[in-house]
Amino acid sequence: MEYAVFASGGKQYKVKPGDTVELEKLEGVEGDAITFDNVLLHSLEGGITVGQPTIAGVNIVGKILGQMKGVKIRVAKFKAKARYRRVQGHRQLLTQVKIEKIVSKAKKTKAAEDEK
Repeated sequence: MEYAVFASGGKQYKVKPGDTVELEKLEGVEGDAITFDNVLLHSLEGGITVGQPTIAGVNIVGKILGQMKGVKIRVAKFKAKARYRRVQGHRQLLTQVKIEKIVSKAKKTKAAEDEK
């Protein structure tokens, strides 16, 4: 099973081809192709390649499905004995991306070659 871990917006996501993920807002409109090149880990045919910090030659190709807002969260501030209370809401802007394929230009991983 092929999968990869990549970083976007300060977070890490584990994906495989066909997955749909919600990332922090990325530039682009619905239908645009997007490429993630900061791949941290790639698993192919039982072999795992770990980047230091990223893997050169491995990209994740996806398609933007839409821009949206996340669920509303409450942010509350409170100071005891001072009659100070503030409540604020926040909705994070998100981009929904469908992962189409993981492109690997590098050679097969060493572990995969050892198994053969």
